[in-house]
Amino acid sequence: MRKIFLLVLVFCARRAAAQELFVFTEPASNMAAKSMGFRLNNSFMKNNAADKVNYYLNPEIMWGLSRKVMVHASAFLSNNNSKFTGNGGSLYLKYRVLSVDDIHNHFRLSAYGKYSFNNSPIQQPAIDLTGFNSGYEGGFVATQLINKVALSAGTSFVHATDNGSEKFLLGGNNRNAMNYTLSIGKLILPKEYTNYKQTNLNLMLELLGQTNLQSGRNYLDIAPAAQLVFNSRMIIDLGYRYALIKNLERSSPQGIFVRLEYTIFNVY
Repeated sequence: MRKIFLLVLVFCARRAAAQELFVFTEPASNMAAKSMGFRLNNSFMKNNAADKVNYYLNPEIMWGLSRKVMVHASAFLSNNNSKFTGNGGSLYLKYRVLSVDDIHNHFRLSAYGKYSFNNSPIQQPAIDLTGFNSGYEGGFVATQLINKVALSAGTSFVHATDNGSEKFLLGGNNRNAMNYTLSIGKLILPKEYTNYKQTNLNLMLELLGQTNLQSGRNYLDIAPAAQLVFNSRMIIDLGYRYALIKNLERSSPQGIFVRLEYTIFNVY
């Protein structure tokens, strides 16, 4: 079933006439050089064990250092431990390795790395560097844009460390995992561009998974999302993440994601 689903995504990308902006993953393309972006990432995730909804707030700053290099800095806050508090932060760097441009389409390949630090108790075998675990990640992402459709795929190695004084209690061999993603997005509106101030509507579908390299356990999520782009500067994202395969345990495997983003061009 999964093979058929992936083939359908590839077929749609080849036939359809998306913006290279995704909600749950980063594409291979970078933001404009000399620009700065600000994000408020909000996650409302159902906690199955406690029968409540946890709120995660991740403010983020992005810099386009050059046309090939961009950097993100994020902070992690949540009410995961019964009160709203800061848990840590992360640094992310992406380098564009390859660009192939053609009429009505282009291809990008980028390498990226991420380091996260976190002081919250470790609650799950799955490794999550966006608010749960300290550690590092490195990988590659490739994005193909064809007319109005973008198809992006990525894979990375992730390693969890201790969360400060909170020791990694799941066994040293379980600290390593592989992440993998597949995303497809289509530009729905406008039907025809006349100027950059037009409001854009993008619809997308993303698959996000992880396999623990020791236990072999894994999860696979599906995440439909919608995106509005105003004046080529402000973005509103809305998505829902749901687990298709969940034998790698997580405390909050599903919920709603809302993001507000604003970009300032030619900052320096």
